[in-house]
Amino acid sequence: MSGPSASRQDPGARQPPGLSGENIPDPWGVRRAENLLTSLEGVLSARVVTTPLGEVSEVHVLAQAGLPAKQLVRNVESALLAHLGLRVDHRKISIAQTAEVKPLETLEQGVVREKSLMRSVLFENIQVGPGRRPGRCLVLVSLSCLGAHEEAEEEGPDTERGRVEAAAKAAVGVLDRWVASGALVLETSKVLELNDRKLVFVAVQAVNGRESLVLTGTAEPKGNLERGAVLAVLDATNRWAEARRPA
Repeated sequence: MSGPSASRQDPGARQPPGLSGENIPDPWGVRRAENLLTSLEGVLSARVVTTPLGEVSEVHVLAQAGLPAKQLVRNVESALLAHLGLRVDHRKISIAQTAEVKPLETLEQGVVREKSLMRSVLFENIQVGPGRRPGRCLVLVSLSCLGAHEEAEEEGPDTERGRVEAAAKAAVGVLDRWVASGALVLETSKVLELNDRKLVFVAVQAVNGRESLVLTGTAEPKGNLERGAVLAVLDATNRWAEARRPA
């Protein structure tokens, strides 16, 4: 049939070759952002909605129960900014959490255990000094776990970014020694500015067999960026490392 109506596509028609779900163009990077968010600890699924001009208008996240919603929002903000350069207002991020039903006795035991584990790894001290070569710095991080003290040092460029990265690497190094199975590796560390305040953001890759997970954490440095980097690492790895630490 000729005429304008003949060019209309049947809604039920099959897509042409090369335009399957995996090959549909993604000009605004929506799928990349969603894949990033679903790699965060505790996130089950994520959907990013954009305007016709490609600006992020909504971010919807489904997460496991037990993680503070404010922390999840902050992790989403930091991950999008650090990895993709997207600055998203926290008011555009909505968090839905699944409900986990357990017997009351089990819940009470879980709460007691969680409270006791929250302080199982403690920040002890950090020292920043000159490195072995000019223009380098040496960062020594000390942590304690259930009475055991451990420290690690890392050398890096004597710059703000270099000192922050060295502090984060040293903290990850200590935690990696305490993990009975799996491994922890620092993926990135950055100083971000959100809502007129500085935050240290870290992403740590946790590997256990074939399982690989990106753990993210943030901390407000309060005048000491290197200390903030260590606290951000502890924030990122607390739950994962605790489950794999020797009894």
